[in-house]
Amino acid sequence: MQQSNINVQINLDEQKIPQNIEWSATDSSAQEAQSARAMMLTFWDPTDKTALRIDLWTKDMMVDEMADFFYQNLMGMGDTYLRATQDQALAEEFKTFAKSFYNKFRASQLAQNPK
Repeated sequence: MQQSNINVQINLDEQKIPQNIEWSATDSSAQEAQSARAMMLTFWDPTDKTALRIDLWTKDMMVDEMADFFYQNLMGMGDTYLRATQDQALAEEFKTFAKSFYNKFRASQLAQNPK
Protein backbone atom coordinates (compact mmCIF):
# COMPACT_ATOMS: atom_id res chain seq x y z
CA MET A 1 0.00 0.00 0.00
CA GLN A 2 1.30 3.44 -0.93
CA GLN A 3 1.45 6.17 1.70
CA SER A 4 1.32 9.93 1.26
CA ASN A 5 1.94 12.57 3.89
CA ILE A 6 0.73 16.15 4.14
CA ASN A 7 2.59 18.29 6.64
CA VAL A 8 1.33 21.63 7.96
CA GLN A 9 3.43 23.99 10.04
CA ILE A 10 1.83 26.94 11.83
CA ASN A 11 3.98 29.63 13.43
CA LEU A 12 2.11 31.52 16.16
CA ASP A 13 2.70 34.93 17.72
CA GLU A 14 2.63 35.62 21.47
CA GLN A 15 -1.20 35.64 21.48
CA LYS A 16 -1.24 32.29 19.62
CA ILE A 17 -2.49 33.92 16.41
CA PRO A 18 -1.09 32.32 13.25
CA GLN A 19 1.78 34.36 11.80
CA ASN A 20 2.36 32.08 8.85
CA ILE A 21 1.17 28.76 7.53
CA GLU A 22 3.31 26.44 5.45
CA TRP A 23 2.44 23.07 4.00
CA SER A 24 4.15 20.34 2.05
CA ALA A 25 3.06 17.01 0.64
CA THR A 26 5.04 13.97 -0.35
CA ASP A 27 3.08 13.69 -3.62
CA SER A 28 3.51 17.38 -4.51
CA SER A 29 5.75 18.47 -7.36
CA ALA A 30 6.92 21.43 -5.25
CA GLN A 31 10.36 20.93 -3.77
CA GLU A 32 9.86 23.35 -0.87
CA ALA A 33 7.06 24.02 1.62
CA GLN A 34 4.33 26.25 0.25
CA SER A 35 3.15 29.36 2.08
CA ALA A 36 -0.53 30.01 2.74
CA ARG A 37 -2.56 32.74 4.45
CA ALA A 38 -5.47 30.49 5.40
CA MET A 39 -6.44 26.85 5.67
CA MET A 40 -9.49 24.72 6.29
CA LEU A 41 -8.96 21.13 7.29
CA THR A 42 -11.93 18.87 7.96
CA PHE A 43 -12.11 15.26 9.08
CA TRP A 44 -15.21 13.06 9.29
CA ASP A 45 -15.60 11.16 12.54
CA PRO A 46 -17.68 8.09 11.63
CA THR A 47 -18.26 7.13 15.26
CA ASP A 48 -19.79 10.44 16.35
CA LYS A 49 -20.94 11.31 12.81
CA THR A 50 -19.50 14.80 13.13
CA ALA A 51 -17.09 16.96 11.18
CA LEU A 52 -13.93 17.89 13.04
CA ARG A 53 -12.53 21.15 11.65
CA ILE A 54 -9.44 23.29 11.90
CA ASP A 55 -9.89 26.73 10.32
CA LEU A 56 -6.91 29.07 10.56
CA TRP A 57 -5.85 32.29 8.89
CA THR A 58 -2.99 34.71 9.36
CA LYS A 59 -3.14 38.39 10.24
CA ASP A 60 -2.12 39.09 6.64
CA MET A 61 -5.30 37.54 5.21
CA MET A 62 -7.37 40.36 3.72
CA VAL A 63 -11.18 40.38 3.84
CA ASP A 64 -11.44 40.21 0.05
CA GLU A 65 -9.04 37.26 0.03
CA MET A 66 -11.21 35.53 2.64
CA ALA A 67 -14.28 36.02 0.42
CA ASP A 68 -12.37 34.55 -2.55
CA PHE A 69 -11.20 31.68 -0.35
CA PHE A 70 -14.75 30.89 0.78
CA TYR A 71 -16.12 31.24 -2.77
CA GLN A 72 -13.53 28.83 -4.15
CA ASN A 73 -14.11 26.37 -1.30
CA LEU A 74 -17.87 26.41 -1.83
CA MET A 75 -17.42 25.87 -5.57
CA GLY A 76 -15.00 23.02 -4.83
CA MET A 77 -17.46 21.48 -2.38
CA GLY A 78 -20.02 21.41 -5.17
CA ASP A 79 -17.55 19.57 -7.41
CA THR A 80 -16.63 17.13 -4.64
CA TYR A 81 -20.27 16.49 -3.78
CA LEU A 82 -21.01 15.75 -7.43
CA ARG A 83 -18.09 13.29 -7.70
CA ALA A 84 -19.13 11.57 -4.46
CA THR A 85 -22.88 11.36 -5.07
CA GLN A 86 -23.55 11.98 -8.79
CA ASP A 87 -26.33 14.34 -7.60
CA GLN A 88 -26.10 17.10 -10.19
CA ALA A 89 -29.01 19.14 -8.78
CA LEU A 90 -27.60 19.45 -5.25
CA ALA A 91 -24.09 20.03 -6.57
CA GLU A 92 -25.44 22.95 -8.62
CA GLU A 93 -27.07 24.36 -5.49
CA PHE A 94 -23.61 24.62 -3.91
CA LYS A 95 -22.43 26.60 -6.90
CA THR A 96 -25.54 28.78 -7.00
CA PHE A 97 -25.07 29.59 -3.32
CA ALA A 98 -21.35 30.25 -3.83
CA LYS A 99 -22.08 32.73 -6.63
CA SER A 100 -24.80 34.42 -4.57
CA PHE A 101 -22.46 34.64 -1.56
CA TYR A 102 -19.70 36.21 -3.63
CA ASN A 103 -22.04 38.66 -5.35
CA LYS A 104 -23.42 39.76 -1.97
CA PHE A 105 -19.89 40.19 -0.64
CA ARG A 106 -18.92 42.35 -3.62
CA ALA A 107 -22.08 44.44 -3.25
CA SER A 108 -21.37 45.01 0.46
CA GLN A 109 -17.80 46.05 -0.35
CA LEU A 110 -19.04 48.54 -2.95
CA ALA A 111 -21.59 49.93 -0.47
CA GLN A 112 -18.89 50.40 2.17
CA ASN A 113 -16.39 51.91 -0.27
CA PRO A 114 -18.32 53.89 -2.90
CA LYS A 115 -16.09 55.37 -5.57
